[in-house]
Amino acid sequence: MDPSSPSPANFTQPGRFKTVEEFGLAMAALGVPIQCDAELRGRAGPLGQPLDVYGHTLHNRFAVHPMEGWDGTADGRPSDWTRRRWRRFGRSGAKLIWGGEAFAVREDGRANPRQLFCNETVDVVGDLSELIEEVRAGHAEVGEDPDELFVGLQLTHSGRWSCPSESGPAPRIAYHHPVLDARAGISLADPVLSDAELREILDSYIAAARVAMQAGFHFVDIKCCHGYLLHELLGAKTREGDFGGSFENRTRFFRELVEGVRSACPGLHVATRVSVCDSVPFHKHASNEVGVPDGIEHRPWRYGFGIDAEDPRQPDFDDSQQFLGLCRELAVRLVNITVGSPYYCPHLQRPAAYPPSDGYLPPEDPLLSVAYHLEAVRHCKAAFPDLVLVGSGYSYLQEFLPGVAQHEVAAGHVDVVGIGRMVLSYPELPLDVLRGDPLQHKRICRTLSDCTTSARQGEISGCYPLDPDYKKLR
Repeated sequence: MDPSSPSPANFTQPGRFKTVEEFGLAMAALGVPIQCDAELRGRAGPLGQPLDVYGHTLHNRFAVHPMEGWDGTADGRPSDWTRRRWRRFGRSGAKLIWGGEAFAVREDGRANPRQLFCNETVDVVGDLSELIEEVRAGHAEVGEDPDELFVGLQLTHSGRWSCPSESGPAPRIAYHHPVLDARAGISLADPVLSDAELREILDSYIAAARVAMQAGFHFVDIKCCHGYLLHELLGAKTREGDFGGSFENRTRFFRELVEGVRSACPGLHVATRVSVCDSVPFHKHASNEVGVPDGIEHRPWRYGFGIDAEDPRQPDFDDSQQFLGLCRELAVRLVNITVGSPYYCPHLQRPAAYPPSDGYLPPEDPLLSVAYHLEAVRHCKAAFPDLVLVGSGYSYLQEFLPGVAQHEVAAGHVDVVGIGRMVLSYPELPLDVLRGDPLQHKRICRTLSDCTTSARQGEISGCYPLDPDYKKLR
């Protein structure tokens, strides 16, 4: 969007469309390939069909995405708010709980001072076991069989976006970036992580995976998305040494980690969530607060993964194709597909009409960003039909989420529909869809971004507009 154009305040949000037909006409007018089924078929339809994952049968096609709650303790343990979230994840009816939480493998890799982390000075195995029991209890509360759940833990190191204490950011970078360094307060004199330091972090991942296995998780997610350390390593084209430059080197950490987890944790399955395509960073334009691309003059663009070197506003699937091929070779069959990063292209990674407090107005109709997510996973599924792919970007669809989800699964574009923010306001949405119950419109997430803004302002993250328990905190 031209920065001189008007503020995009007049985007029609999905919740304002009255019928599926009206929604479809709007999609056609926008020219986006989003289709929505008019009749939901519940458990008898595509969303209720079983799916084999690592020998475990998923009894529906919904997943709960991992989220950071900003609600742990200073020493990285769950609070009552954390346990409440996990119980509500179980109440969703989704059979695949994808990590529930972004769990830092060490303290210096926390994205915020309240993030859970692998603190071996406390009973971390007991704490994580309690979270699994919360999910199981929530599942049983709504009449679902807890033994049907397939629960994983997302392992992460925040890298460039580390902020482990109240004293402020403490970034650990894989390479210098011409735009993002300044945003993270990094100068060219600041060192990048050495190969030896990366191997120490790799060992921390394996130790955290061992803890997850002891706690009873079915799988661990090796997080390769959203600008965090492993995602940055995938795009470390300008880095020297064992972990940068060539595709082989940029994926070395991931390969060695998968092999290390398999060796140390027999029986623990491995999955990954990956940003298959990226974007040039965006910033708020001074005149109208609309997001505009930043730094595209640095061409050819050599600072990311799945991004066009000549036009970094566009994706390039060559990297992601190679990466998914590597996942196939490593027998990492379960892959969660996402795009971009909430730190530098939030309009794309998390489509919303209302930006968080540190964001910008969307430079395009958020439905175009939803379509970007859908097309990314379609592209990947067409190339790798044997992988089990989880899709992202659905919450902004609001009332039309179930119909679009059903269409995408029925068409073979995606195997499992992942839901994040929607589960904070309306955890039982998947269950209502599967049971054929009417949607509870007053609980539907309207993507007001309060769950992000609250965290940016030092509060615990939750749905303050729609969840009465969070409302009481203000």
